[in-house]
Amino acid sequence: MAELLKTSAKRLRKAPLSAQFGLLVILLYLVMAVFAGQLAPYPETQVVGESFAAWGESFWLGTDNLGRDMFSRLIYGARNTLGIAFITCLLAFALGGLLGLLAALRGAWVDQILSRLIDILMAIPQLIFALLILSVTGTSALSLILVIAVLDSTRVFRLTRAVAMGIIVQDFVEAARLRGEGFFWLALREVLPNATVPLLAEFGMRFCFVFLFISALSFLGLGIQPPLADWGGMVRDNAVLITFGDITPLLPAFAVGLLTVAVNFVVDWLLQQASGLQEG
Repeated sequence: MAELLKTSAKRLRKAPLSAQFGLLVILLYLVMAVFAGQLAPYPETQVVGESFAAWGESFWLGTDNLGRDMFSRLIYGARNTLGIAFITCLLAFALGGLLGLLAALRGAWVDQILSRLIDILMAIPQLIFALLILSVTGTSALSLILVIAVLDSTRVFRLTRAVAMGIIVQDFVEAARLRGEGFFWLALREVLPNATVPLLAEFGMRFCFVFLFISALSFLGLGIQPPLADWGGMVRDNAVLITFGDITPLLPAFAVGLLTVAVNFVVDWLLQQASGLQEG
């Protein structure tokens, strides 16, 4: 463990400034998400003043349309938006990655059936499909996670299958097959160790798309529901302030954009660190 930490620290010191900046921003957002209750000066849903109060000592970023503290809700928005996005990405990768490995390793009719089902799902515009399903199933957090995870797993399936197809033709995989190794051995010991870097990079990209998608749905009223704080919903609720030259509604949008840039910096660095194949 100590050697692993030492190696990781050495890599971080050698990382470009863009990657270091991205990691710093991601760490800041994680601290906000985990310690929101301790960092926010007011509760998430409490009305603490008049509507659209100006910035000041009591309310650092003013209040929203209902009189809730914007700074506090911006912090809680990190917990809600990023937490749901992270869980959604994990579920999407678990589903899409497993099916992608299954299609690549089994091949034949298994690959054909799974690939055609994925083609059908990908043929439908994602936003329209999500709006349709959520309007029927409701907009609870569970529905939001399941719908987006299923839709996003189609992209994960495509990447996992493509990467696995390039690995299973290697000699060490053929040797494992000849030894009589089963699906789970091939997937976990031979394919996944050599697909880690592209999948991690894709996880970063998917995470960006997911929380942007959640913010967009919240802006449209079908994402994270009030009174929970969400960056997309905060932009919608306070958009009228823009007409008066107030930049407060742009702060949640800036938070989304900053995290997107930071994650992309880290993803670019991870891709540069990609190594060759490793025999299991």
